[in-house]
Amino acid sequence: MLTLNRRNRDSEANTRNRELEIWDPFRMMREMAGWEPFPHLSVADAAVATFSPAFEVKETADAYIFKADLPGVAEGDVDISLTGNRLTIAGKREQEKRTERERYFSYERSFGTFSRSFTLPDGCEAENVTADLKSGVLSLVVPKKAEVQPRKIHLTPKVSA
Repeated sequence: MLTLNRRNRDSEANTRNRELEIWDPFRMMREMAGWEPFPHLSVADAAVATFSPAFEVKETADAYIFKADLPGVAEGDVDISLTGNRLTIAGKREQEKRTERERYFSYERSFGTFSRSFTLPDGCEAENVTADLKSGVLSLVVPKKAEVQPRKIHLTPKVSA
């Protein structure tokens, strides 16, 4: 007896798409990056992760500019020091108070202390460093000394005789 299976083009396309999704290397990397090696731990235990703010460092013609995302960090909890050419930014973000009656379905926010150090090149004006914390973003400006700032040098045209 011969059995004929009728194929639907839409279901074939869906099957092909599902097969492609299985072998998508980017999706696999995303899954691996989010892999939870200990899924049996409670949500409260997952909150013990350390707080590590993201930094951005750029150089302009007259300064080095540091920016850090510090949401929920109070101004008094940030410590900035410059020793020689070593800039250190440290601080802490406190955990919010929780009661036993509260029920969390997800708790992914991290808290704790952090410390980042940067080595500055020679020619920085340590006495004129400015720092500002607004809307959870720390901005730090380390000016360059005038002698190390780039100068434009113009060519003088030669007069041929």
